[in-house]
Amino acid sequence: MATFKLKIVTPDGAMFDGEAQSLTVRTVEGDVCILPGHINFLTALGMGEAKVVSAGGEARRAACIGGMLSVNGDRVTLAPTTFEWADQIDLRRAEFARDQAQEKLAHREKLNDHEFAIAEAKLKRALVRSSVASRR
Repeated sequence: MATFKLKIVTPDGAMFDGEAQSLTVRTVEGDVCILPGHINFLTALGMGEAKVVSAGGEARRAACIGGMLSVNGDRVTLAPTTFEWADQIDLRRAEFARDQAQEKLAHREKLNDHEFAIAEAKLKRALVRSSVASRR
């Protein structure tokens, strides 16, 4: 099966560097699936699940939040702000973060716009992490 060179790099370091059959990620415009031979492409990432199918056919899922995706010829670079493989996500911690964010948002009247935006972002991140971790 045809493959492409995939590199996943976060501020914390390299998460993947090898050949892949496909990459599916959430962009700010919606989900996109990169396959061998994809046109050159550059986009901002949203918050969602990423799925990497390696050259050997192994599929791995991850929580992927923010950053950029670049396709240049047969080289694909995923540079997310946050990237956690499903098997590395602490589900209890993600659920705790979700509960804390929901509690804070339940008292919207006590929050200024900045605090509300932060709580909402924390909730979205926790929901993505919980969803990915529960589907291992």
